[in-house]
Amino acid sequence: MIVRLWQGTTREGEAETYLAHLREAVFPEIGSIPGSRGARVLRGVGRERDDFVVMTFWDDLASVKEFAGDDPEVAVVPPEAQALLAHYDAGVRHFEVALEVT
Repeated sequence: MIVRLWQGTTREGEAETYLAHLREAVFPEIGSIPGSRGARVLRGVGRERDDFVVMTFWDDLASVKEFAGDDPEVAVVPPEAQALLAHYDAGVRHFEVALEVT
């Protein structure tokens, strides 16, 4: 399994709107792509700003390319999301799951 990892920080007061955007627009699109295995969003705690780490899970890099395009290292940040973000990574990182414990 491949984990696609991206980070961003929302503008003040926009955290809940950003989460709604992910839930209502981005994740349904991702979920419709063959090879998608879901997503998780981490939100920083104990900070003055709202930092997020978005992790999407995929069967393989070919599946990632169905979402991200020919260069899977480039972040997919639509204009609606950009308007909510103060800072965000222009690139993403991919990791292969090497060990999973439940």
